[in-house]
Amino acid sequence: MAIEALSGWTREQKSVVAAAYLGWMLDAFDFFLMVFVIRDIATEFHTEIPSVAFALVLTLAMRPIGAFIFGRAADRYGRRPTLMADILCYSVLAFASGFASSLTVLLILRALFGIAMGGEWGVGASLTMETIPPKARGLVSGILQSGYPSGYLVASVVYYFL
Repeated sequence: MAIEALSGWTREQKSVVAAAYLGWMLDAFDFFLMVFVIRDIATEFHTEIPSVAFALVLTLAMRPIGAFIFGRAADRYGRRPTLMADILCYSVLAFASGFASSLTVLLILRALFGIAMGGEWGVGASLTMETIPPKARGLVSGILQSGYPSGYLVASVVYYFL
């Protein structure tokens, strides 16, 4: 049954699924890598761990705002360009977080990152589900959901080795 649901796909359909999966994977990778290095960040900024942990709270708390903003943009401008802009935003913000010069700058960047990450989930799922064949939607939603634990696994491996 699963093989039938995935047969006969176009290159575009495969690309959309891969992009959405990788988006969720990178979301989890970034989030959990920050969890793993929270003590190091606190040491770098000469502060306590709970102060840095607030960055994680901000990241999660801002996601609904991003879902609203990017969801509206996707309905107005199209899902594909909105998702591309969103991925660019969260990639730049994640990269910039690594160069934050103070805890305040890190908190601002992580709040903005949360907004961008909130947009990725809904827009990616919508684009995927309207692109793939209806008979594959259940299977593909499971594949997309597996992106989050995959990101956690990759973050664990990277943290272990680096």
